[in-house]
Amino acid sequence: MGKSLVILGSQWGDEGKGKIVDLLTPDYDYVVRYQGGSNAGHTVIVGDKKYALHLIPSGILREGKKNLITNGVVIALEELLAEMEKVKDVAGSFEGRLYISDRAHIVFPYHKLLDGLSEKSKGDAKVGTTLKGIGPAYMAKYARTGIRIADLFDPPYFRNRLESAVNEAKDIAEKIYGERFDISVEQIYSDTLRMFEKIAPLVTDTSLMLHNALKSGERVLFEGAQGTMLDIDMGTYPYVTSSNASALGLCNGTGVSPKLIGQAEVFGVSKAYVTRVGAGPFPTELNDGIGQKLRDEGHEYGTTTGRPRRCGWLDLVALRFAARINGMDGLIITKLDVLDHFDEIKVAVAYEYEGEIMKDFPASLKILEKCKPVYKTLKGWDKSTSGLKDRSELPDEVWEFIKTVEEETGVPVVMLSTGPERTEYIWLK
Repeated sequence: MGKSLVILGSQWGDEGKGKIVDLLTPDYDYVVRYQGGSNAGHTVIVGDKKYALHLIPSGILREGKKNLITNGVVIALEELLAEMEKVKDVAGSFEGRLYISDRAHIVFPYHKLLDGLSEKSKGDAKVGTTLKGIGPAYMAKYARTGIRIADLFDPPYFRNRLESAVNEAKDIAEKIYGERFDISVEQIYSDTLRMFEKIAPLVTDTSLMLHNALKSGERVLFEGAQGTMLDIDMGTYPYVTSSNASALGLCNGTGVSPKLIGQAEVFGVSKAYVTRVGAGPFPTELNDGIGQKLRDEGHEYGTTTGRPRRCGWLDLVALRFAARINGMDGLIITKLDVLDHFDEIKVAVAYEYEGEIMKDFPASLKILEKCKPVYKTLKGWDKSTSGLKDRSELPDEVWEFIKTVEEETGVPVVMLSTGPERTEYIWLK
């Protein structure tokens, strides 16, 4: 394994990245979250306790590891503080353990209000956001009206920028959405500075910190949020998140040179089937008893929202696409045991569109909506794989499933996660 490793989602999110990052953290010095916001949800089970992490890297659950929230993340301070409170029993002191970029942008209450108004205005065409204000926060960032952590060290400057931002948000609400909301600049100002006092000692130049760490040969684990198919550029646009959820977001999300990032290996995490939360095309979706069985067996309800996830067979066209744009060195398959009690298992190896066979994932949603999956049918193994830790115990049918994934994606399957516990996994390579 190389000096550094990137763990990211290969599908539409919810692949089980948090458990994998937690599992691998002991071999690394730093764990880095580089994009997204509290719209992400990484669930890690430690003993009899379940930790749902939204902003803090999963490495916080391992003693002595440095955890970085870098400039590509947008941070709601009240949610960060609440999360710190929830994990303090295992994290202990956050000083020397958690570092926050001074260049990270802040999510404010007016971003959340605008998020809700935007979704409401779309009606049936809504994207299905988490209503956490992430999109509007990134919009402000690129409109150059955002407010960064560094700004809070200069209260008068922060006050001026906040007043302008709130007035702009009110104008957008009234003139675009026909709604008015009453938000007190003074209240947000005082609340923000009060919260900031609690995290100010953790704020630093994480770009410089990472640069020095990588140059000196320290081992860094980069933790992606959401999934490749939700990437703002390469995902199923516009039904995507507001950041680069693929490896494409690494450099701009961390402020680290491509030359240093390029030394990292990339492992994609994929369920043995596919799930999706929110709207948008989903070629292998199963709106039948099989889809419901996948949902029930996999407990497919969102960490952040609690929403039931849409479920379908494994889509190897999408996974092949994710492997290519991320430059994957290996695949980690999770929730294999969800397929334990199916007589036959299907995987999509191509799409059929207007009589033509497509092997590559299309950009056009109009095309994708009309694509029908071309399935390869595999024999089920009808044996429990839950909690297995020895590759010799895997049924022959599982090896056939793995072989098919590898042949279709061109990427080796390096690990199987066989359950939610830290110890439930099998290295294959």
